[in-house]
Amino acid sequence: MPISTKKRALLSVSDKSGLIDFAKGLISVGFELISTGGTASALAADGIPVLNVSDVTQFPEMLDGRVKTLHPAVHGGILADRSKPEHLEMIAQHNIQTIDLVCVNLYPFAATVAKPDVTLEDAIENIDIGGPAMIRSAAKNHTGVIIIVDPADYNRILTDLGGDGVSLDTRRFLAAKAYTHTGQYDATISQWLSRKFAAGSSEYADSLTFPSELALGFKKSQDCRYGENPHQKAAFYISSGVTEPSVANAVQIHGKELSFNNIYDLNAALETVKEFSEESMAAAVIIKHTNPCGAALAPTLAEAFLKARLGDPISAFGGILAVTRKLDAATAEEITAKNTFFEAIIAPDYDPEVIPILTERKKWGANLRLLKVGDLKGWREKAASTGLDYKRVVGGVLLQTPDHVIITENDLKIVTERTPTDEEIAELLFAWKLVRHVKSNAIVFTNDRKIVGIGAGQMNRVRSVRLAVEQAGEAARGAVMGSDAFFPFPDGPEAAAAAGITAIIQPGGSVKDAETIEVANRNGIAMVFTGIRHFLH
Repeated sequence: MPISTKKRALLSVSDKSGLIDFAKGLISVGFELISTGGTASALAADGIPVLNVSDVTQFPEMLDGRVKTLHPAVHGGILADRSKPEHLEMIAQHNIQTIDLVCVNLYPFAATVAKPDVTLEDAIENIDIGGPAMIRSAAKNHTGVIIIVDPADYNRILTDLGGDGVSLDTRRFLAAKAYTHTGQYDATISQWLSRKFAAGSSEYADSLTFPSELALGFKKSQDCRYGENPHQKAAFYISSGVTEPSVANAVQIHGKELSFNNIYDLNAALETVKEFSEESMAAAVIIKHTNPCGAALAPTLAEAFLKARLGDPISAFGGILAVTRKLDAATAEEITAKNTFFEAIIAPDYDPEVIPILTERKKWGANLRLLKVGDLKGWREKAASTGLDYKRVVGGVLLQTPDHVIITENDLKIVTERTPTDEEIAELLFAWKLVRHVKSNAIVFTNDRKIVGIGAGQMNRVRSVRLAVEQAGEAARGAVMGSDAFFPFPDGPEAAAAAGITAIIQPGGSVKDAETIEVANRNGIAMVFTGIRHFLH
């Protein structure tokens, strides 16, 4: 076909938001449009003149659309270096015209694999091949080609094209953004396929779970006002394809923007309360600086909240509240009844009458952040496909499988002369679910399915026990104790016995277990070992 004298723009987008206005704007500043498949159909349906890419390549789409733009007529037009006469002469010899703007975003792989019934075949068909190739080609040649991957950039580019043109600084910004886009896309595919294939492989499972090269795929969800402290800048990025109930896919329905610390504490609150999502009773957890300062189970959510707040009413002020049931009016009334200020609340959902109760009764209500996360039941099954836990260190990152192991009554090893009662067993398992979410060295005292004392983040275990004793006071009498790791010395159980603890749950495994067991026997304490440690650094 004859060479056009107009500049050319190639549009091929999965996300068609803003497409029509952008295409009309390009035509108004002198561009001729080339497009593919669904994008071409959308433009033509609106009466916008467009060349199908097959008219440019003189080759039809083939293999169910897998091959459309992988052709020299496309990539030659994108990659020709405008500063090299030999490049321009070569493409002219082959009747290839330069392409001056490429607007591409990719097949919705993340949205596809987020579907609960997605098949491997569906996922594979939503791996874009031609799109990343065009993006990378245009970004490589950004001095001559404008590359756009985000509809948010349409207006600024049209403004620049209608004025002095798109500056080199803007072209560089767009090129870097383009490579980030394809990098994130490839990382999402890599992570999903690695998890999928690892689950079905005996030979390569470990190599797929912990690959020799790590690709991380995250997308910015929001900028934060600041980081952990006001002098630090921060943003929140989320992983693609996560279906497990999480802060990443929760919906904020009220309040000012979440801060860096809000997000971190909300995650701690939600992950703790999820431990009780399958319970017949309602659960409430109050978090302060990522540690639970209150947690409880009760027949109603209002009762659970009141019991949780009693765990440490002072620390509850300014904390984060998480619950396992739809937040009802009775609970909202209790939340606002006393001078307890919460930064944020996260719940499966909210009864309609709850929102005004929480947001209009107190001065702080206008800023109260309310998030809904959906049904929490079945989260463990969804978590199985979520992937790994990451902990960053300077210059690197540590990966581990999540600490989702479940301990039941059948897993407990009774090591003392006294066997715990059925009620103590239930209470010990409650304490065990909580202690895994407390910073190590971690000690939790509970009674009547509520926290009465906590010792968190201490350099030695006996000090954590003493902190729990101090907080619990008389409430320690008749309570049980959970420890996230074994006792290296018998001094911790001795302090607990003196406070009135009746039963202990701990991993066991210390060289001084016999001395710890002797302390328990001497004081009539029942003790069980789990064989599992729950360090949380």
